[in-house]
Amino acid sequence: MPKSLIFLCVFVFGFSQSKLVKTKVAEGITVSMPSELTPMTPDDIVQRYPSVRAPLAAYTNRNRTADFSINTSATQWPDGNTELAQKFFKAGITNLFDRVDFIDQGVKVIDKRNFIFFEFESRVNGNRMKEAEQSAVFRYTYIQYLLKKDRAIVFSFSCPRDQKNEWQPIVHAMMTSVKLKP
Repeated sequence: MPKSLIFLCVFVFGFSQSKLVKTKVAEGITVSMPSELTPMTPDDIVQRYPSVRAPLAAYTNRNRTADFSINTSATQWPDGNTELAQKFFKAGITNLFDRVDFIDQGVKVIDKRNFIFFEFESRVNGNRMKEAEQSAVFRYTYIQYLLKKDRAIVFSFSCPRDQKNEWQPIVHAMMTSVKLKP
């Protein structure tokens, strides 16, 4: 009986998470991520990131439902005030959505650097006046920020809330695998 239980545990846990592959996502930045996340096409980037500044890197899964991106924020934190920056970023997150339920948040050390992180579920209410947009949109998001003197580097993952259980352990491993050259 114990041997079959050990085999079952190895089988279930060994195949439930995707194998992470160390990937150079931008100059001086590597992240271990599942091979099922592939670089977004230029059209994907334009559609998902309507901004003057394109992300440093952006990845999506085959179904284009789960997205991971690395971007820079023009917000400068020359004094490295992590506590103030955390409040600022949290306010920004809560203003983006109709409802935000934080799962976890704080500061963690990754690769000898302090990262501000937020893990949450969000809701954007539908538009009752437009038939195609009447349903609310629920998402799971994990976002972390690294403060630099001239910018913040933003690592963000998002997927539909109903895929949270599948992605959450993978995203935690990805985010803690971030490496930056000095």
